[in-house]
Amino acid sequence: MNYPVWDLTTYGGGFLIALVAVVHVLVSHFAVGGGLFLITLEKKAYKDEDAGLLDYVKKHSKFFLLVSMVFGGLTGVGIWWTIALLNPAATSSLIHTFVFGWAAEWVFFVGEIVALFIYFYTFGKMDRNNHIIVGWIYFICAWMSLFLINGIIGYMLTPGAWIETHSFWSGFFNPTFWPSLVFRTGISLTLCGVFGFVTAAFLKDDNLRQKIMRTCAVWVAIPFALMVGGGWWYFLAIPEPAKTIILEKSPEVTNYLQLLTWAMPILFIASMIMAIRLPQSFQKVFCFVIVGIALIYFGAFEFIREGGRRPFIIYDHMYSNQVYVKDVPEIQKAGFLTSSKWARHKEVTDENLMDAGRDLFKFQCSACHSVNGPLNDIVPIVQKFDTVFGMDSMLNGLGKINNYMPHFMGTREERWALANYIVHGPDIRVVQEITQQETAQKKPAH
Repeated sequence: MNYPVWDLTTYGGGFLIALVAVVHVLVSHFAVGGGLFLITLEKKAYKDEDAGLLDYVKKHSKFFLLVSMVFGGLTGVGIWWTIALLNPAATSSLIHTFVFGWAAEWVFFVGEIVALFIYFYTFGKMDRNNHIIVGWIYFICAWMSLFLINGIIGYMLTPGAWIETHSFWSGFFNPTFWPSLVFRTGISLTLCGVFGFVTAAFLKDDNLRQKIMRTCAVWVAIPFALMVGGGWWYFLAIPEPAKTIILEKSPEVTNYLQLLTWAMPILFIASMIMAIRLPQSFQKVFCFVIVGIALIYFGAFEFIREGGRRPFIIYDHMYSNQVYVKDVPEIQKAGFLTSSKWARHKEVTDENLMDAGRDLFKFQCSACHSVNGPLNDIVPIVQKFDTVFGMDSMLNGLGKINNYMPHFMGTREERWALANYIVHGPDIRVVQEITQQETAQKKPAH
């Protein structure tokens, strides 16, 4: 309402956020558990006087630095740019609600950077005990970053008592805080083993490579129970309406749930295969397959978590189209276009019917729907509504029949304008006609 909308059409519907966020979140969780992996193996190398293992730890620390700090840092900046452009209202709300939480997280993040650089560049040069202490400092800072961000992310799905109190602590220690923290800690530790396979697969010493492969398999297996148990606890803690969306109401979210269910055991089994003595050529390829499975698993979880919030971006506080719940009665009374600061047309007339409809589509629909795009494409969804009356009736049922979408916000005239744009507007109609022609061509002749 108070911000302009970055209309991406084909690449809308959350595509850019998904593209950047899923990769970053996977790497950021690896960055948390990876510190514990390094210091545990380093201590073992000192204890066993194992020069080969110590050399591996040093090489893995370089890989860890490049992946977690360099690549992870770039994708982290990418997330902030993307969410600020695609949903500035929600971004602003999160910043203002948790300003001290974000500030504390940045302090720990700086601690991570400094500690990891010291750890890597003083490897073999610093006193052993002091070097281990630096590694512990990194791990503690990284886990505290997870602790803080977990509270903020969890608040978006389960704000809990914050809705009434607007208290920082009510929002931060929300109903899903602890189960989410257990789940994310478990997957952070699991990913240590997953990414450990990558560096281990390229070791030339066959015996050392196989020993580390088995170690990495253990790092997947032991915290796997923590991850699965935390995930189940997390699911039990989310509100019943969100569970209904995930299990029944949204076919898209249900598909991701099935993908998650399949990816979880496949990830475990694939990791255990790496513990078997296998040819190095196979291990070099299969280690990246396992990383891909982990990415799919985590991506499915993030899509489910995001989808469970529907029709909100911040549950019971802000709808996915940046409209605050408290503002809806006034918008229904005054009209959406009149209330929207950046709408080009402030009222609907016979002359601007299509343009006003396009404004309404941009502000109310484009946050979730792409046009002929890879994610949540609106074209096949609306194909069956070939009349304005039918589309208008569907819009009138939003939030009632399919309550995973926000109900239409605005006057009767505005709803009619949006219905006209979806049915007759060139941006959507042309694509519909092409799709219908292709479908007709594929039909067998009678």
